[in-house]
Amino acid sequence: MLRTTVLGLTLSLFCLGASAQANKLGVAAELIPIRAGVVNSSSDAGFFIADKKGYFRDEGLAVSFTPFNSAAKMVAPLGAGQLDVGGGSTSAGLYNAIARGINIKIVADKGSTPPGYGYQPLLVRKDLVDSGRFKSLKDLKGMKIAGSAPGSASTSTLNEILEKAGLKTADVERVYLGFPQHVMALQNKAVDAALTTEPSATMAVQSGAAVRFIGDDEVYPNHQLAVVLYSGPFAREKPEAARRFMRAYLRGVRDYNDALKDGKLAGANAAEVISILTEDTHIKDPAVFRAMTPNGCNPNGLVNMSSLEKDLQFYKEEGLIKGQVSVTQAVDNTFVEMALKDLGPYQRKRADQ
Repeated sequence: MLRTTVLGLTLSLFCLGASAQANKLGVAAELIPIRAGVVNSSSDAGFFIADKKGYFRDEGLAVSFTPFNSAAKMVAPLGAGQLDVGGGSTSAGLYNAIARGINIKIVADKGSTPPGYGYQPLLVRKDLVDSGRFKSLKDLKGMKIAGSAPGSASTSTLNEILEKAGLKTADVERVYLGFPQHVMALQNKAVDAALTTEPSATMAVQSGAAVRFIGDDEVYPNHQLAVVLYSGPFAREKPEAARRFMRAYLRGVRDYNDALKDGKLAGANAAEVISILTEDTHIKDPAVFRAMTPNGCNPNGLVNMSSLEKDLQFYKEEGLIKGQVSVTQAVDNTFVEMALKDLGPYQRKRADQ
């Protein structure tokens, strides 16, 4: 009887201690469900690492992921509150929604192109290169080029490439497909070239269908190519959950940055990051991730405002923006700033840590 009483008291004290610790951390007893949209690109790494390493759960969150062909297709469900979080490239559609009063915010960096990390290269069909049909960027004229979505950040990258060749967007035919579909389109010769994010870009090259001609970091360095988006209802009605999500996400991004070395996933914890990516993306061969050029991502979360300004100006020049909207209206740094107060600035882990 005494033994039973002592055991019961011990368990009670343990539960009280665990509850107190949970309350101290601000973690709810029940996990809060969060719906997040992803594009199955390497830039989803911060999301997937935070999930697999339990960072979301540490914050009392249960995050479920829904795949989309592009972030442009997340705008409507984000605006309707059907998604809480989205991740992918900015788009004219996003800015148009904001201009109409739909409350969606860019809240953090998800993928960028610092020198050496051009993760959305221009791919050209190998047979066109081998035959001599394609020798330089000027040869893009008249070609069919795949991108992710109309008015997306990849179209701004294409514009930079065409300007470098003395061409205009009217000089090429643009086709819009999900990034994994680019590989098949190049193999089937349905397109001549593609701006394709990793790891699909490396898959296309390794299949023999395409040649990596130029990295987007060479034509548009430090391009803010992908961002994290919060829906208005999520940020407004669940601000504490939104704060926790950002804190967990930045922990994942910092693990990802620790895995980067010399333009590859070759850092001290690269094997762990590659294992997570093979589990959560459509690419299951670790060799692809070791060979690919990974994206950059700011471990302190803040977006590149000048790059966003440049892309928005391009959308306006293309006649894609309906109404008055600015980058300042679209960006909300509040959640990153709160997370940085909790986490402090990023410090890269040493190999022996």
